[in-house]
Amino acid sequence: MQVFTDAQALRSPRCLDDLLLYRLSRAIRPGSGMATRLVEGGFGITHREWGMIGMLAQIGEITSSAFAERLHLDRVRTSRGLRSLAEKKLVERRRDAEDGREVHVRLSAAGRELCDSVFPRIARLNMDLLEAIDEEHLDVFLTCLRRLELRGKELSALGTVPEKADRRSGGTRHRWPGRSA
Repeated sequence: MQVFTDAQALRSPRCLDDLLLYRLSRAIRPGSGMATRLVEGGFGITHREWGMIGMLAQIGEITSSAFAERLHLDRVRTSRGLRSLAEKKLVERRRDAEDGREVHVRLSAAGRELCDSVFPRIARLNMDLLEAIDEEHLDVFLTCLRRLELRGKELSALGTVPEKADRRSGGTRHRWPGRSA
């Protein structure tokens, strides 16, 4: 039987279940898993590709570098995702006439059609998840989400965590204490 943390435990965590980030991750895992299965199994695109398609449907044409910034992804991951979507004929890319280094991207007709098929199903899943929250608590929940997003951005900008992930060179596999090189 799972014990639910109270507010004091969240403010002074003593175990894994008291950690906000752990609890948030655990709360979204089932819904996120269903969304991933839906887009990958039903439509042949990855979860990240779906996010890109959904964002392009929302904003229209944008430069790839501005798109990376908007998605909060690095340019390399954004470029890989856009390349994959272009190969699937879901995104159109064109070079900027004035600055040949800059690439503009937008959904193709097939990408728009895919979005129109996927979005209602993802929206339904989201609405089904929100049934767990009473109407009178929903505004409080949204206020809390906004505050957490803003605080996360503030802490990140302050450099609260100075360590850097080093995934390009194998990450922790090469830095584990006691491991012989």
